[in-house]
Amino acid sequence: MIKIKSKHNIAAFQAILAAALYAISSPFSKLLLAEIPPMMMAAFLYLGAGIGLSVLGLIRNKTQKEKKEVKLTKKELPFIIAMIALDIAAPIFLMFGLTMTTAANASLLNNFEIVATAIIALFIFKEAISKRLWIAIVLITLSCILLTVEDTSSFSFSVGSLFVLFACICWGFENNCTRKLSVKDPLEIVVIKGFGSGLGSLIIALAVGEHITDYMYIPAVLLLGFVAYGLSIFFYIYAQREIGAAKTSAHYATAPFIGAVLSTIILGERPNLMFGIALAIMIVGVYLVTTDRKRETDAD
Repeated sequence: MIKIKSKHNIAAFQAILAAALYAISSPFSKLLLAEIPPMMMAAFLYLGAGIGLSVLGLIRNKTQKEKKEVKLTKKELPFIIAMIALDIAAPIFLMFGLTMTTAANASLLNNFEIVATAIIALFIFKEAISKRLWIAIVLITLSCILLTVEDTSSFSFSVGSLFVLFACICWGFENNCTRKLSVKDPLEIVVIKGFGSGLGSLIIALAVGEHITDYMYIPAVLLLGFVAYGLSIFFYIYAQREIGAAKTSAHYATAPFIGAVLSTIILGERPNLMFGIALAIMIVGVYLVTTDRKRETDAD
């Protein structure tokens, strides 16, 4: 039992570390989007993840004598294809969303990924969800609805916020597909994600006529992709092995708050009253999620 709890603690730390690494993506992506079109941005973020993890893989192969990780096979091909397709769509939605809403708002809205992941895990992949987690899902959803309201007097909705929510739904499906692959080599999974999704997004970007005028920003995007996507996904997959898709996503909920704080500091964005109300509701929801012990008991 002590060993199992220790594994759970390590997995929780890996999920939170993944969240912290991903959190830097919103404010820095917002800055870089001033120079690079949205679909190109999504492409190079994932290519950065693929290139960076490929280098780490070469280092690991030279320094590690015994191969401890299990390689992917043709049996996992449907989940791999779905993972790549969803990873092409999600960042494109997010980048478009970031061009239409604040980075702080987008960061907080990213918590809807918890809701999408948990509901998909329940209905499609049959993971158990406690009453406490259901209450948290309702609160987080309510908070996301508040964040999508652009004008309370006329109840108009922010198109940018809706794009971010579409990204979260895509990532919710993708998280569950990745969960099915998490027993295999995480580094190999991220490399496939990176190159597959990156090249796919690049082809789409070129097809619709996007182009980069100043190539000096590409290394910055690749580096951001390596850290915020590559390393983040790497640790996320390791966490999924022990605590499942829904619970890992719950711990990952710290990312939007970190991202919102960084957006305020880096970009000087000033949250409005609606943001403050939504933040308070979401904090309660995330607290309920991260303190929910039923899933860990089920895993035992």
